Amino acid sequence: MKKVGVADTTFARVDLARYAVRALQAQGTGFKVVRRTVPGIKDLPVACRRLFLEDQVDLCLALGMPGKAEYDKVCAHEASLGLQFTGVLEAKPIVECFVFEDEAESAVGLEMLGRRRAEEHALNAYNLLFRPHELTRHAGEGLRQGFPDAGPVRRTR
Repeated sequence: MKKVGVADTTFARVDLARYAVRALQAQGTGFKVVRRTVPGIKDLPVACRRLFLEDQVDLCLALGMPGKAEYDKVCAHEASLGLQFTGVLEAKPIVECFVFEDEAESAVGLEMLGRRRAEEHALNAYNLLFRPHELTRHAGEGLRQGFPDAGPVRRTR
């Protein structure tokens, strides 16, 4: 049975993993979700590595919410590099889902953005693992997670 790892943080102001796990479970059965929660965004690479090594997951979904300060953006960049390194080291995909606090103007907007982005990234993770042809079908369409899609530069179909 395939396993999907979900790593999230206590630093986030929205329980992104709750939305992601619910979206994954809505895809049906035939896989297991394993969740690990860590304090902050820079802890996500180790959480994903442990999910790969100890829990034998096939893919990780890394969820984080950097704050508004410039320092938080630097930490997010460092975490992103760590996630990329971990994915390459394990030769397994990590779908990174970060929601920056300054992407929304209100707490309600942040909650809505976090929910949508977590759900859409969870679907991307599911498709990457079980239905890669779905991703190929949407190549070049300018899809965005959490915001309206940008659309393709030129319609080719």
